[in-house]
Amino acid sequence: MVIRPSEPSPEDILSKCPSGNIVLDEVRGEWICLDTGEVIAERVIDRGPEWRAFTAEEKEKRSRAGAPITATLHNGGLSTVIDWYDKDATGKKLDLKKRLELIRMRKWHTRTRMQSSIDRNLAQAMNELDRIAQQLGLPDYVKEEAAMIYKKAVEKELVRGRAIESVVAAALYAACRIHRIPRTLDEIAKYTKSGRKEVARCYRLLVRELGLKIPIVDPADYAQRIASMLNLSGATVKTAIEIINKAREAGITAGKDPAGIAAAAVYIAALLNDERRTQKEVAAAAGVTEVTVRNRYKELIELLNTIGLEEQRRERQ
Repeated sequence: MVIRPSEPSPEDILSKCPSGNIVLDEVRGEWICLDTGEVIAERVIDRGPEWRAFTAEEKEKRSRAGAPITATLHNGGLSTVIDWYDKDATGKKLDLKKRLELIRMRKWHTRTRMQSSIDRNLAQAMNELDRIAQQLGLPDYVKEEAAMIYKKAVEKELVRGRAIESVVAAALYAACRIHRIPRTLDEIAKYTKSGRKEVARCYRLLVRELGLKIPIVDPADYAQRIASMLNLSGATVKTAIEIINKAREAGITAGKDPAGIAAAAVYIAALLNDERRTQKEVAAAAGVTEVTVRNRYKELIELLNTIGLEEQRRERQ
């Protein structure tokens, strides 16, 4: 019996033996019961590498597998590429005739990789996605999520008649929201020529047509980022998150910009922990105006004073 992906795994085969005393004969490719001598499975396929490595460096050098499949490339990373070294297998420089032949081969190879309009669209979009993600310092898993969202939009023909960079930026913003990465729409739209209004329109279109489940933005995520940009301590971050939680319980965060709430909470926490920062510095780190920080600050201070008075009243009773 040959074990294939659709057949039971070796663990399933081992569980069928009452004694469980089974070993693998790597030379013959057989699972053998040591008690009865019965061959449980034969011609087992070894799906591991045919080489051994004793260090991480050896493993990296001997591995001949290609790059992993990724959604951030229009072809999933499965196509081949003709390199630009212009050298033969022995490392010698190619003559002029061979180099001209390789140039023509590369040109036609590139054309055959992107024959349809969808391939060309995806290739341009993935380049744009990589550019914006690098500018924002976003992790790879967010880029993967954004690429999958964009490909779904292409399949539903939502990109037709719209700027590619606007839809890419909207997909990136949706991916940031899904993975709770604190990036505002203004930050992402800043790296596009379309502007915030067009990116927001594409974002609403993607959410509506693709049925994306976008979680509610938590101001605590912004608080950690703002505190990091201002070089504040972990104690200040913890205090800011506690203030945000109290504000959420009181219901004063509904309908307000989470970045503004987070900025005011960080400002108050910095004052309480003797790490003073000006409202101008906090507003710049949060990407909001000083007026917003001031208004949210007044609301949070009033809430904290109310909570403090209530606690004092309870202690007296």
